Amino acid sequence: MRAITIPTPGDADALVLAEVPTPEVATGEVLVTVASAGVNRADLMQRQGFYPPPPGSSTYPGLEVSGTISVVGGNVAGWAVGDQVCALLSGGGYAEQVAVPATQLLPVPQGVSLVEAAGLPEVVSTVWSNVFMTANLQVGQTILIHGGSSGIGTMAIQLARAVGARIAVTAGTAEKLQACRELGAEILINYREQDFVEVLRNATDGFGADVILDNIGAKYLARNVSALAINGRLVIIGLQGGVKAELDLSALLGKCAAVIATSLRGRPLAEKAAIVAAVREHVWPLIQSGEVKPIVHRTFPLAQAAEAHRELEAGANIGKVLLTT
Repeated sequence: MRAITIPTPGDADALVLAEVPTPEVATGEVLVTVASAGVNRADLMQRQGFYPPPPGSSTYPGLEVSGTISVVGGNVAGWAVGDQVCALLSGGGYAEQVAVPATQLLPVPQGVSLVEAAGLPEVVSTVWSNVFMTANLQVGQTILIHGGSSGIGTMAIQLARAVGARIAVTAGTAEKLQACRELGAEILINYREQDFVEVLRNATDGFGADVILDNIGAKYLARNVSALAINGRLVIIGLQGGVKAELDLSALLGKCAAVIATSLRGRPLAEKAAIVAAVREHVWPLIQSGEVKPIVHRTFPLAQAAEAHRELEAGANIGKVLLTT
């Protein structure tokens, strides 16, 4: 089969399309013939040499795919050859075939195309596990979503809207903020021109955010704590703004607040299985009803993976960038 490899970490041209062996299917796994793969910032980090795959995982990038089951391994129930699925991966998605633990499979939702479905598993699992399972966002609470127009952001807006939360977002252009508004965001903050702490305080009568979903990390840490409400929860899922910052514990104590940092890729299989099961139970009905949908910015052929990475790095996307085989 063909897959995107990374012989030497570097810029987008480090991605090389090559002929590689077809994955072996272990007990509890299925082989998926890939139709499409999601492109995520974690893939960019892996390409640069900063985010190696967990031990035992595929060395090829790609954390989510859609496609058709072609082989069913031993001790797999509920899935059959020919089923159209999408899947959460720890790697290997930039390929024509990928082996997937059956517990990380999801059926392609009704009303979603097979290609579009590749943009769901990673973002939905990330948002549901962090915003709802970990931070416990509730109806009537306020959430601040940094990077509201990203793949993660556009999904977080929709799911927060579905549970009846009030939504604030940051983004860098008027076009991106308008897209966030159309998805359900109410408090729109241009981070290039406005102080999100000040805007959020004014919009919430000084209360702040009950939950903050942050992909920036160190650069925003102090300001995020300032923006939290009493009993607020800051969930850090990215490090685009650095890895080290000083934390004012007195500010955190004064608000009885929490700072949580999580990663989905390296979690044990049992934890991933529980997240995927929760997503199927709680989110899939919203997608099948049309209340929540994948937002796809652009698709590229697998051979143009480098161009897809440049597109994501440019930061102009609203929603997901996908690869098609």
